[in-house]
Amino acid sequence: MSDQPAVVVDGLVMVYGDKVAVDGLSLEVAAHTITAVLGPNGAGKTTTLETCEGYRRPQRGSVRVLGLDPVRDRRALLPRIGVMLQSGGAWSGVRAVEMLRHVARLHAHPLDVDLLVDRLGLDECGRTPYRRLSGGQQQRLGLAMAIVGRPELVFVDEPTAGLDPAVRRDVWDLLEELRADGVTVVLTTHYMDEAERLADRVHIVDRGTLVASGTPLELTRGGSVATIRLVVTEPFPPGSPASLATDLGPGTEVTQLDAVSLLVTGPADASTLGKVSRWCETHGVLPESLTLGQRNLEDVFLELTRGSVA
Repeated sequence: MSDQPAVVVDGLVMVYGDKVAVDGLSLEVAAHTITAVLGPNGAGKTTTLETCEGYRRPQRGSVRVLGLDPVRDRRALLPRIGVMLQSGGAWSGVRAVEMLRHVARLHAHPLDVDLLVDRLGLDECGRTPYRRLSGGQQQRLGLAMAIVGRPELVFVDEPTAGLDPAVRRDVWDLLEELRADGVTVVLTTHYMDEAERLADRVHIVDRGTLVASGTPLELTRGGSVATIRLVVTEPFPPGSPASLATDLGPGTEVTQLDAVSLLVTGPADASTLGKVSRWCETHGVLPESLTLGQRNLEDVFLELTRGSVA
């Protein structure tokens, strides 16, 4: 197996009018891994991936996919990659399995269509026109179309949006099998548990720049530092993070994740739990949950992008 990265984005800049969509972004995707690119809406991740897929030409910087320029070498690159778009990708009136068979015939050595249809549960809607498929069925067809050609690298955009829990798990298993077979997967998702479960490496993008990279464990661990996640029934009073931090004293950090969630990072022991409870009582705040543990990927994501999310 090659040690060369499957994707290299170096100093990418994309500007549309007065909006800087991507601002000097650099990242790499290791071959034969699942890499998650995360970010709030408008962060620049879709523009970045569309540039990697050859749909956009870099304005500044460079992009290499499987060692090729996605625009100049598009003819050589297309047979080697699969792309699952966030929406669309099929004709409105075409039947689901009919579309999949058409895409399969475009490739030299496609996967068995019937097996793929069965694996993704498309047999239930195989004769339904695309426009009449549910959102989840369209997602499953889009994933099938992306992988039916046996790509070396597949870009999947929100692969489990709109899927029920059982089918979602099937998609996860399929993506993990692709990785085990040597396929590189680049994943975008708004489900942090999905990224934490699947990804070998995570890139978090905000306002067109890379704000964090690492394995899920690297991003979430804090050494010996633990966390307390406080979720309340009504929005916190103004100034709550600073007030709670004062009561807790030095060595702790309080971050407001959203209107009803605070994250306390520091020596989260019984004494700290007691101080948080007393602060809630003093300020008339009714806790819905008080959880002690390590940070998860959602905590990290919200900390790094909370200005954009807000």
